[in-house]
Amino acid sequence: MFSEPVHINGHLVQAFWICNRQVWLLGHSVSAEQSNEFLALGRLIDRNSYARERHQVAFGDNRFDFVQGADGEMVVCEVKKSSRAERSARLQLAHYLYDLRKAGIEARGILMFPTEKKRVEVVLTDELAAELDSIYAGIEELVRKDAPPVAESCKYCRKCAYAEYCWG
Repeated sequence: MFSEPVHINGHLVQAFWICNRQVWLLGHSVSAEQSNEFLALGRLIDRNSYARERHQVAFGDNRFDFVQGADGEMVVCEVKKSSRAERSARLQLAHYLYDLRKAGIEARGILMFPTEKKRVEVVLTDELAAELDSIYAGIEELVRKDAPPVAESCKYCRKCAYAEYCWG
C-alpha cells in the first residue's frame, strides 16, 4: 500500500503501547476528533503550563513540547495531563531522544505532569533504544496493513479522541 517509508513520530510510538488501531489510523493520516474534551484539556494544560517556554519545537517528524538547557545539556520536556499512561509517554519521549541521538545530539528528557506536580526523568539507555527499534518494526507492520486492526476495548477507550472510529 505504501511506496515510501512510514514516518514514525512520537505520537505513533505513544499510541503503539496503548492501541494498535489508533496506530493504524494515525499512520494513515486519520485525524482524531478535535472537539474531544480530553484533547482540549491536554492542549489547555500544555499552553498554560510552563508558559515562559517555547512550545512545540519541531525536529524531523516530531514536535517536542519544549526544550531547556541545563549545564550545557539539552533537556527535552514533554507535558502530559496525567501520569495514567506514563509508560507510553516515556516511550514517546525516549523516541525523541533516540531521534536526536541519531542526528548526533545527546539529550535527556523530563516528563512533566503539572496537575500532579510530578516529574520523571527519562534517559535513553541501550535497552530502551533496542525496545524502540522493536516498536518501530511493529509500527511499520501495522501501518502497512490494508485495513485497521479490529477494535479492542481497553482502559483508555473512554477518553480516546479516536473512539468514534471504533465504537461510533
